[in-house]
Amino acid sequence: MPPATAPTSSTPVQPSRVQVLHPGGGRTTGPVVYWMLRDQRLADNWALLHAAGLAAASAPAAPIAIAFALFPRPFLLGARRRQLGFLLRGLRRLAADARARGLPFFLLEGGPAEVPALVRRLGASALVADFSPLRPVREALEAVVGELRRDVADMAVHQNAAAVTQVDAHNVVPVWAASGKLEYSAKTFRGKVSKVMDEYLVEYPELPALMPWDGEQPEDVDWDALINRICREAENVPEIDWCEPGEAAAMEVLLGSKDGFLTKRIKNYDMCRNDPTKPRALSCLSPYLHFGHISAQRCALEAKKCHHLSPKSVDAFLEELIIRRELADNFCYYQPHYDSMAGAWEWARKTLMDHAADKREHIYTREQLENAKTSDPLWNASQLEMVHLGKMHGFMRMYWAKKILEWTSGPEEALSVAIYLNDKYHIDGRDPNGYVGCMWSICGLHDQGWKERPVFGKIRYMNYAGCKRKFDVDAYISYVKRLVAQAKKRKAEEARDTGSKHPKSEAIQQLSMSKTLI
Repeated sequence: MPPATAPTSSTPVQPSRVQVLHPGGGRTTGPVVYWMLRDQRLADNWALLHAAGLAAASAPAAPIAIAFALFPRPFLLGARRRQLGFLLRGLRRLAADARARGLPFFLLEGGPAEVPALVRRLGASALVADFSPLRPVREALEAVVGELRRDVADMAVHQNAAAVTQVDAHNVVPVWAASGKLEYSAKTFRGKVSKVMDEYLVEYPELPALMPWDGEQPEDVDWDALINRICREAENVPEIDWCEPGEAAAMEVLLGSKDGFLTKRIKNYDMCRNDPTKPRALSCLSPYLHFGHISAQRCALEAKKCHHLSPKSVDAFLEELIIRRELADNFCYYQPHYDSMAGAWEWARKTLMDHAADKREHIYTREQLENAKTSDPLWNASQLEMVHLGKMHGFMRMYWAKKILEWTSGPEEALSVAIYLNDKYHIDGRDPNGYVGCMWSICGLHDQGWKERPVFGKIRYMNYAGCKRKFDVDAYISYVKRLVAQAKKRKAEEARDTGSKHPKSEAIQQLSMSKTLI
């Protein structure tokens, strides 16, 4: 049974966007702590607005603090230097912005286990968390709630026990309000979301005036040392440099006067978004949406303002931004096996297992795939694009995953390899969209059955010839080769400058970060 929706309150957030995870011990005074998880921004953040509203409504009015807990290594198995560097550099900017606004920012290097202790030390009346449907985050939140529930059972601290609420600040329509069940397809989900869209797609209110913070001061963070240490300890997938982390950089990509998506590039989105030779047609917002540096709701609001200029492109963008993206959250929220065959529909599992023993033309190991050592130059190019740039064109992601199904010993291995490579190299890996993309390609999720064929069964089929009919395959391969050549040159220059090299996989040794923005 899902947690109760918050009753109507004086906060500026719709009650249906808030869930009460723990009512607390009745404490009505003390600061409010916002435990920032997925939505790493100050602007356009419903969770922060809810925390501020709770603080303003308390008697007397209370201050608020922000806490961010660095998850321990088990959660970071899918995060390498590439993702961790982006995360930490974004947090450094966020901490500086928070300090400028008088908001204390507590970085908890020991992970979520430190959250209850912080809540107790600060004498907090409430803890507000944002929302993620992924298991590690939900388990961490449940553990924190369980710890604070024990405070209520302990009569010595009962009156000081903090209430805990969760706010879906990531989706335009809160995941539990969009649907109360696992949706079968975009068609069924679209109808439900459309009915309530006007209720939720509204402009954000201003953050209310905040009481000055007079409590415990956060420890100073040596960000350079922290970033160097964590990145040094992480698996060495090089960082990207085609996008800068942070809220300001995200807004520049969305609305910048020189190369903003909505200001300069969206007119080509409808016709060109599925052509890998035209990467500038894409929004380039996925890193910022994944790390919460920008709100999807802000993107949608701004897109609607220019609907009259490019109606088909704006409609297509909103379909991807809201319906498809939030359908992924629906799947991961209601399906605990979102990253395994157990999460596929019964028809898909049956057809895949019926054909699991079919003869494959090629069988490649995970290492061969990771190092782009296949007989398919198009697939190799897509793999190198992902390794090099930290992203792969959306159309190529489908082809890429389906070929992994064709080239591995069975669907379980194919799904495992696809998720491993996706999470290791994509800057937006470890995301509901990534899991659903792999599940769609390999397990037919949110799709229908097609003509039965070897290996694929009734799963939708894609091949090289079909790609050639859709776009200039040779041009795409040449584009990636140019990036590789640029990277080799830059790598040689860096080696001369530093006199040192880091051990890397063969594919990474071919590549270092490119300045090319796609």
